[in-house]
Amino acid sequence: QVQLVESGGGLVQPGGSLRLSCAASGIIFPVYTMGWYRQAPGKQREMVATITANDGTNYADSVKGRFSISRDNAKNAVYLQMSSLKPGDTAVYYCNAVFVGDDHWGQGTQVTVSS
Repeated sequence: QVQLVESGGGLVQPGGSLRLSCAASGIIFPVYTMGWYRQAPGKQREMVATITANDGTNYADSVKGRFSISRDNAKNAVYLQMSSLKPGDTAVYYCNAVFVGDDHWGQGTQVTVSS
C-alpha cells in the first residue's frame, strides 16, 4: 500500500518560512520523481517543484529563488523549504510520486500566509 504523508504546513506571516515534509512508503522511493503541487481555493492544482531520481529539479516561475526542493532517499522523504512567503502562496500543498505512469498523491497540507 502506497502512502505519501505530508507535514509541516500551518499559518505563517508574509515574509516567513516553512518547511514541508513528505514521508513515502510502499514505493521504491529512489526511482520516483517526487514533486510538490498546490491548489488554492477556486484554482486548478499547479506544479510547485519537482525533483527527479537524479536530483534534477524544476520550479514554477512564481517560486524560483524562494522555494527549494530536496530529497533524502535513505529516509524515503522529500522536502520543500519555502522562504519569503507571500499571501499568494496560500494553498493546500500536495506531495506527488511518479514513475513510468505509476502516480500517487498525498492527502495535502494547508499553508496559509497571512498577517
